[in-house]
Amino acid sequence: MEHILAELRAIAEETRLRIVLLLARGELNVKDLTNILGQSQPRVSRHLKLLLDSSLINRYREGSWVYFRLSEKAYNYSFVSSVIKSVEENDPLLKRDLARLDSVKMARSEEAANYFASIAENWDSLRRLQVPEEKVEAAILELLDGHLGNFLDLGTGTGRMLELLSNRATRSVGVDLSHEMLSYARLKLEKSGLKNSQVRQGDIFNLPMESGHFDTVIIHQVLHYLDESLSVLKEAARVMKSKAKLLIIDFSPHDNESLRTTHSHRRLGFSDAQMQEWGEQSGMKLIETRDFPPNDNDRMLNETDDKLTVSLWLFERS
Repeated sequence: MEHILAELRAIAEETRLRIVLLLARGELNVKDLTNILGQSQPRVSRHLKLLLDSSLINRYREGSWVYFRLSEKAYNYSFVSSVIKSVEENDPLLKRDLARLDSVKMARSEEAANYFASIAENWDSLRRLQVPEEKVEAAILELLDGHLGNFLDLGTGTGRMLELLSNRATRSVGVDLSHEMLSYARLKLEKSGLKNSQVRQGDIFNLPMESGHFDTVIIHQVLHYLDESLSVLKEAARVMKSKAKLLIIDFSPHDNESLRTTHSHRRLGFSDAQMQEWGEQSGMKLIETRDFPPNDNDRMLNETDDKLTVSLWLFERS
């Protein structure tokens, strides 16, 4: 009864109800909320604290930013979920809030577009070294067939793996250190309407997650940037349930030394033997491997022969 009363006290106020309705549509920070609600930062922060105390929302730090999100309990298991669904979107106050929310999202989109415009040349030149993404993504969907349960994407970057797989997950989380990348990933998830997905700033060597929680983990084109890849596999295994699956997508061994200076690669690909050894040291068994070498049909006119082979390694936690 006390939990119900706490939720009633938290939501039975106009501003706090407006905040709950906004957070039901995606993550926002205090600056976003002050712009949308037209209220001061101290006042909005006081309302957020009351909602936090009632466990209706969660807060996540991302560098100097703090993001708020409707809690899983509030969204799925609380009577508050019924309250959210009962408020008509043509309500004048909510309609105004949603219009301002669209403006906030548009500003985010412009900021993300400017960021990617600044790195587009390097980004695209790296993508040209790989086989077509649709081939790799088709293999990912095939290897990770069925329901994914709790899904974790390590080094989520732009959130493409969340976008691809979250519709088959109970809950999906992407972790990355880059605030700029997370801003873009968050924007994509909002546009896709994937309400079961979220992104978090975090260190993939020291994940802010409890042990034995995830059913499926993916590490997509991340390990070649790292010196200590084994440490990441061990940390992934820590947060995985027994019999959970880990899928790694990266490059097979190659000798394109220019990637070290041009794209900050630390490792020039990985062999099957290396992956098998790391899996065993992490308490996982390598159960399937697939390679996608470039072929003539993948090459563009006048393109050099330095495309890379993309490999997929599927592990199972013991």
